[in-house]
Amino acid sequence: MTPTRLAPYAQVKQYLKGRLAAGDWPPGVLMPSEAELVAQFGVSRMTVNRALRELQAEGLIERVQGVGTFAAQLHKVSSTLTLRDLHEEIAERGHHHEARVIAQEEVPATNGLAGQLGLKPGAPVFHTLIVHLENGVPLQCEDRYVNPACAPDYLSQDFTRTTPTHYLFEATALWRAQYSIEAGRATKDEAKLLGIAPTDPCLIIVRRTFTTDSAITLARLVHPGTRYGLEGHFTP
Repeated sequence: MTPTRLAPYAQVKQYLKGRLAAGDWPPGVLMPSEAELVAQFGVSRMTVNRALRELQAEGLIERVQGVGTFAAQLHKVSSTLTLRDLHEEIAERGHHHEARVIAQEEVPATNGLAGQLGLKPGAPVFHTLIVHLENGVPLQCEDRYVNPACAPDYLSQDFTRTTPTHYLFEATALWRAQYSIEAGRATKDEAKLLGIAPTDPCLIIVRRTFTTDSAITLARLVHPGTRYGLEGHFTP
């Protein structure tokens, strides 16, 4: 079967959204003009305008009349995902949050991890593995690596009393974030920590955050699919 071809405006939108997700245009950076996009894709200005209007409605870009189109600041990308502290989410439901710290250590960066954090292979990175529980039931397995230059006191924190997310909000100059979200299966060790079968479906979020010039952290957040969902709010 021949795959359905996207409408012209959707092709423009998909291209811009992909570049934004890849961090090619950091928040506040001027993006290609309508005229440049018209020439690049060989479409009408109306087609380009529709793609930009939809991206603006999703909170991904800002348009300034007579100036141009800019990548949105992180705090305005609320139609997709908002960075939140899991402890606050649980507390808002009137429930009790508990954290079990499985690992809190300094480790050498593997080649892949070093590339993600902008470090040299073998450079020291901070690592924590924490299981978060809601009313005694495991809700999230948080496997996190942190760039020591961005949060030098990370390993000295008591993560049974505060969460890594809360601490990093306070200790670093967060500028932007990238997300990858998928339905998948936990690893054998993650499944054991979450008290689920290895075949149970999970919601897996991989999140990387940045300052203006360097990566802060890379986190893999695994949630049992029957216990967790994502919600979003958007106000134009």
